[in-house]
Amino acid sequence: MTADGEPRQDRKDLEEALAAGPTVLAEFVREAHPADLAEWIDKLEETEARAVLGSLDAERQAELLRFADDGVAEDLLALIDVPRLAEIVEKLPADEVVDLLALADEAKSEAVLRRVDRVRATDLRELLDYEPESAGGVMTSEYVAVPPEANVGDVIKELRAEEGPAGEEEVGVFVVDGAGRPVGYVSDRDLLTTQIHTPIAEVMDTDLIVAHAEDDQEEAAKLVAKYNLSALPVVDDGGVMVGVISAEDAHQVLQEEAAEDIYRLVGTSIVDPTRLPVHVRVRRRLPLQAVTVAGGLLTAHILKLALGEGTTLPGTEDVLRFLPIVIGVAGNVGIQSSTILVRAFATGEVSPEREVSVVGTEMLTGLVIGLICGLATFLVAAGTEMTESAGATAGVAMHFGAAVGLAIVVAVTWASFLGCAVPILCKRSGLDPAVVAGPFLIALSDVSGAAIFLGVASVMAVGLVG
Repeated sequence: MTADGEPRQDRKDLEEALAAGPTVLAEFVREAHPADLAEWIDKLEETEARAVLGSLDAERQAELLRFADDGVAEDLLALIDVPRLAEIVEKLPADEVVDLLALADEAKSEAVLRRVDRVRATDLRELLDYEPESAGGVMTSEYVAVPPEANVGDVIKELRAEEGPAGEEEVGVFVVDGAGRPVGYVSDRDLLTTQIHTPIAEVMDTDLIVAHAEDDQEEAAKLVAKYNLSALPVVDDGGVMVGVISAEDAHQVLQEEAAEDIYRLVGTSIVDPTRLPVHVRVRRRLPLQAVTVAGGLLTAHILKLALGEGTTLPGTEDVLRFLPIVIGVAGNVGIQSSTILVRAFATGEVSPEREVSVVGTEMLTGLVIGLICGLATFLVAAGTEMTESAGATAGVAMHFGAAVGLAIVVAVTWASFLGCAVPILCKRSGLDPAVVAGPFLIALSDVSGAAIFLGVASVMAVGLVG
């Protein structure tokens, strides 16, 4: 809801504006917040996305790209020609330009750099040379630096005269010596509250924390958070200041790093995991399941040895020795889905209208993983029964293997549903999914997975249970 009590615009309003024609659309996009447009445009057809972009001037397109996720921004960049992209680049801070150009193809990036101001193009090329995950890769080279002999009035005049993104960055002013090494820092507040004839050397804070351009971006961001800095100067090997990491950029780095750690922990994609095709999701997550299947098969063999030799027909002990597989695989799949949903809710990646589609694709992903793991277990289970169970015929062994394999497929698919349903129910109940979903999901997945496994196996193979 807006400040005047009117309901906020939504995607349906955008669709109506598109249907109404260019004039209505142009008026709509002028009033819409670029963060909303960045979310809505991802769900439009290419022709509709082109119409929205065509209704925006270069400045509004730049704002749209600033708010768009990498996947959305990459798609939008493909729709923007080189001359307009060069205009957009001139309106963005250097660090954001570098991030955008990294999403475009190399030829287009080079064509854009040839169109922008030569000095700025040189700065951008230098930034592009830094490793993306380094402090140099996240810093901006556009900041205001003054000598120690300047006074406050001179600095304020320089700030007012500064054009472009450097003057717009709210990172204060850095004081550098004749060699370009940082020796002090003055906040915007100190400049505004100090007499204009005061030497800047008397105002500046000389207790500087610096990062080196080759440092890891996460370590640099942690310095900003630890010391509550407005900006962190970045220096090269010679101690010369080459850029600045703002508090906003550091906060974004820490958010991204935390998300990557979580996604890596559960073995899934670290970039837009709810937007990837199902086959890509399966490929990214399957390696973790291979380890689980191998461990489960080893546990099953140990249980087989502990329970003794099999009988002429598969019995309860034969089913139980495969139980660790279903608990492990189903638990992993459920935790993967749960982690993705919890993180997506926290970042706003999954809106209420996307919940059903995300649950559907996650269940399909779980089904495919279950089929692969179930097939592998079926082959091993059938082969084991043929070689180790006295009197077991090929038909009995195949029937037993099919029962175990199908039970795994059902249990894993169910676990993927639980991994989505539990966070969604927590969210709708006003509970924190990150706190509640994890332990509850693990307990529910283990209990229901084991029950489903034994139930399906008992229906599929007479004499397996009881």
